[in-house]
Amino acid sequence: MILEQFLSPQGIRDKRMRFVASLLMIVASSLLQTYVIQTFMDPCDLLSSGFTGVAILLNRIAGLAGFSFSTSLGILLLNIPAAMFCAGKISKRFVFLSCVQFTLTSLFLEVLHFPPLFDEMILNVIFGGFLYGFVSVIALKADGSTGGTDFIAMYVSERFHRGIWEYVFAFNVLILLIFGSMFGWAAAGYSILFQLISTQTISRYYHRYSQILVEITTKDPEQVAKQFKTYFRHGMTVIPAYGAYSQSNFFLCKSIVSSYEEREVIGRIREVDPECITYTHKVDHFYGRFYRRPIE
Repeated sequence: MILEQFLSPQGIRDKRMRFVASLLMIVASSLLQTYVIQTFMDPCDLLSSGFTGVAILLNRIAGLAGFSFSTSLGILLLNIPAAMFCAGKISKRFVFLSCVQFTLTSLFLEVLHFPPLFDEMILNVIFGGFLYGFVSVIALKADGSTGGTDFIAMYVSERFHRGIWEYVFAFNVLILLIFGSMFGWAAAGYSILFQLISTQTISRYYHRYSQILVEITTKDPEQVAKQFKTYFRHGMTVIPAYGAYSQSNFFLCKSIVSSYEEREVIGRIREVDPECITYTHKVDHFYGRFYRRPIE
């Protein structure tokens, strides 16, 4: 819960402050990505995910051919066309923050140098995999991304309203198979495990496409429903109820919302009824029309 609150700039109502918070998270994401690559991945010859991994792979293939290819330059050359493709299809803010992220990562890889932390391969895989997944989580929570396959994943997710991180993992595995055939299967095998941990971390902490049920116990359903309707484009059901302990009448207000809206929903409702009782729980399956707020 503390982690979710820390990574929630959407809960900040002032747009300028929310943008500043998102920008700071993007910078943190770039720094962490650079740290993971240099501290956990490079010492063990692990391959990064997405277009960053492709850039590293091109660098190593170029080395076999006897010339150098800058990984930082590769990150820029691969990500810029994807950014241009998504610019008019997702949101300018999302694309801008994503461009800031991969540009800073490219810069940090050139100017910063972090030493290895572990000598054991499996420790590098486990801790590095978790932290690398967390890199994407931070960027996505900021309404940006790390670029590359994240651009594509977000574009498809926004259009079809579902996460496709498993397909992103499959793409990464394909790159790793090419890597393994050229540079050895041991490093490729550890890299696949690294990517699996990274992908599961993203699925665990990023829930834009999951829903929750919000139930509010209140004696003032009119104000609660009005406040909810003002800020959220979801339906709400109001059910009369009777309290066995208090022996008084009250109302249950129920609605399905996106999990990333949870904190804002509770905050808005408590503005008009501080005495209300609210609880939420995850919805496993939802059938019917559902409004999902676009990325701003």
